Amino acid sequence: MSKPTSQLPFLEIIEWVEQDPNLMMWKIPDGDKEIKNGAKLIVRESQSALLLNEGTVADVFTAGTHSLETKNIPVLSRLKGWKYGFESPFKADVYFFAVRQFINLKWGTPAPVVLRDPQFGQVRVRAFGTYNVRISDIPRFFKEYAGTYPRLSIFEFEQQLRDFIAPKFGEVLATANISVLDIAGSLTTLNERIAPLIKPYFDDFGIGVTQFTITSATLPEEVTQFYDKVTGMNMVGDMTRFQQFNTAIAISQEGNPAQSGTQQGLAMGLMMGQLNNAQEPGSAGQQQATPAGGDLTAKLQQLKTLFEGGLIDEEEYKVKKAGLLAQL
Repeated sequence: MSKPTSQLPFLEIIEWVEQDPNLMMWKIPDGDKEIKNGAKLIVRESQSALLLNEGTVADVFTAGTHSLETKNIPVLSRLKGWKYGFESPFKADVYFFAVRQFINLKWGTPAPVVLRDPQFGQVRVRAFGTYNVRISDIPRFFKEYAGTYPRLSIFEFEQQLRDFIAPKFGEVLATANISVLDIAGSLTTLNERIAPLIKPYFDDFGIGVTQFTITSATLPEEVTQFYDKVTGMNMVGDMTRFQQFNTAIAISQEGNPAQSGTQQGLAMGLMMGQLNNAQEPGSAGQQQATPAGGDLTAKLQQLKTLFEGGLIDEEEYKVKKAGLLAQL
């Protein structure tokens, strides 16, 4: 950042050479000096400058070299108290703004969003993402937020924006009627719904959102475990094989952790071998007749597995169990 030479009685060249890429706004430290009538204001690409006089926005300047003359600044020429006419120096505060994009800003849900799901009931969902912004309306941004700061970084502004995005995510998710198991495949749809909702809030600050993205949505551990069980059950096809599958997984998790990989491989191989034998035409599994009593015992065991796994409730378990026992 270049500062005017202290020996000069007036500010003659005013410019901002950015050194911190995270600064959104910086006020020229003029030391209460006046601006020489006809001074040069240098505004670089990706910058804008604002002149403030007696609490009033005098003008906004975009990229280029500008001659600061009171006759060229309508607000200054209308102010009262000009004793020396338009040729005298004048007092004004000069603020520079970075109007490029600030990218890859982070947002997330500080607390899980409670979602009502038709399959799982109330489920807690967390989400994370990124967004890009740029200052789109200098006077509004200065008035609504930045006016009390001599300098402002994107980090100071980001926290306030992030706290607003999270509730909007929860609002959209609650009205989208998307199953929690389908959220991962619906991120594009959620992005499109959330962006218009947060835009008015950003507009109120003179900020434009150039990109908004949900990068991930995570489900509670219990939902993930249930989903894994359903997937495993669908993989093996029927409850007998589902029980064999659970047994194989349990075997793989026992013993020395260093051997868990080998055990899991053996268990899965054993399970797959059993499934292949059961599916081969003419196999012993298909040819051997199962006694009625053994078949009933297997059904009771399957029913107990369903109940313990939380796939049926206690009332269903009792009714089904009573029906099986009545066959004895």
